[in-house]
Amino acid sequence: MKRGIKILGILVALLLAAVIALPFVLDANQFRPLLQSKLSDALGREVTLGALQLSIFSGSVTASDLSIADDPAFSKSPFVRASSLQAGVELQPLIFSRKLNVTRIVVDQPQIDLVQNPAGVWNFSSIGAKSAAAPTPAAPATSESASSLSVADIKISNGRVTLAKTVARGAQPLILDKLNIEVKDFSADSPFTFTLAAVFTGAGAIKLDGKVGPINAGNAIATPLNANLHITHLDLGLSGAVDPALGIAGIASIDGSVSSNGAAVQVTGKLQGEQLKLVKAGTPAKRTLEVDFALDHDLAKRSGTMKRGDIHLGQAVAALTGAYNMSGEVPVVNLKLAGNKLDVTELGAFLPALDVVLPSGATIEQGTADVNFTAEGPADKLIAAGTIGLDGVRLANFDLATKMSVLDELAGIKAAPHTEIQTFRATLKSAPEGTEVQELDLLVPSIGEITGAGTVSPAHELAFKMRANLHSAAAAMAELGSKGGIPFTVAGTSQSPAFKPDMKGLVNDKLKDLTGGLFGGKKKQ
Repeated sequence: MKRGIKILGILVALLLAAVIALPFVLDANQFRPLLQSKLSDALGREVTLGALQLSIFSGSVTASDLSIADDPAFSKSPFVRASSLQAGVELQPLIFSRKLNVTRIVVDQPQIDLVQNPAGVWNFSSIGAKSAAAPTPAAPATSESASSLSVADIKISNGRVTLAKTVARGAQPLILDKLNIEVKDFSADSPFTFTLAAVFTGAGAIKLDGKVGPINAGNAIATPLNANLHITHLDLGLSGAVDPALGIAGIASIDGSVSSNGAAVQVTGKLQGEQLKLVKAGTPAKRTLEVDFALDHDLAKRSGTMKRGDIHLGQAVAALTGAYNMSGEVPVVNLKLAGNKLDVTELGAFLPALDVVLPSGATIEQGTADVNFTAEGPADKLIAAGTIGLDGVRLANFDLATKMSVLDELAGIKAAPHTEIQTFRATLKSAPEGTEVQELDLLVPSIGEITGAGTVSPAHELAFKMRANLHSAAAAMAELGSKGGIPFTVAGTSQSPAFKPDMKGLVNDKLKDLTGGLFGGKKKQ
């Protein structure tokens, strides 16, 4: 018995010694050409590995460095670089048959540069295509096809991805840090599951999980995909997600899904926007904006449609629909916004984001709004036009009667701490050069009906010609000799409007009245 135990101990010791000595006897670097060839053929890009080390206990081969060549049309430098690559291998075929079967791949701290050219093509699009321009070292003969590479588990840990566009504007790149990707049952020829998590530079995080594949060789962007999408607290300005030239900023969160058949992408979900600023000169909105949306995007045309964009404003919903095109340097849109009986207090909370300024200290209270607008053109030179109607609105902390009492004819109007607006109707056209207001019709019970037109400059300077048809008997007497009401102008700024008599308008009224009498018309008695 003792002798048997002794023999067993000797055998165990010899086995351990053999295992320990095996890495020195079996040079892992002899498999480097084969591993490089398999990876290069699977990716369609030249893959270069550093020195290999074999670990018997973990059953893995580790490369000290990894680089994957870029598309020659973009760069001669690698578009993927990593400090190490670890490949799990089956030991028995490796030891006894010198056969390399990869079961697991772990890439640590990769640096990935993704670039899109003006034509919309990404430098990773040709992944999987066979390329004669990137020869790989000759590999030992093998009965397996290198392109049939399949791996049970692939992990990318603590990576960094830079997404940039080679356009004249030189927009800030979007950077993803702390990138972690895990792929299960990878095969280029069939769908496989994946999870992705990363954080945006500036603020925000993204998570994707679902299925992708089979990989479209030569046009990786057209690979089918079905995944859940979660973006939290993305800073649109600091992250580079939005071109700063567009002036859009704020914090965005999205909870939705992404589906692609290789030709078209559908994105659906709910967007929450906080501290939104929608134009360059705007200031952050104080309320959160919620939008239920559905987009259809054509990958080849780089354009799409917004099938649904339900903007929730209190109990009411405004519908945003239309089309966009991203094939040029600046996105071009053709959108429509329509909503009825919208809560003006909710709507008013987003006026600063649109650079709409109210008189100093004034706020909008109660009432409803009807809006119908279209927005067309390049996103940085957008032209919006349409109509707006207000009913039962109170402009708190603004006394229009007192402001207008500087006109001699309106001196008798009773002051009030707030301005009650029964109805307001106007046609607006807004462009980078300013806003035109036409067909303005305002009914204020304490004053009367006010009509006119004018402009608001980008600096909020006012230039309006107006007429007031007053309600009171004394005011009616004051209107004698002024056809269509008392003419006046509004100058100053949106914050501090200035009301002045329109002397030219008054003179013209008198002349018309006089000439009408001279040529047979009836003069006012």
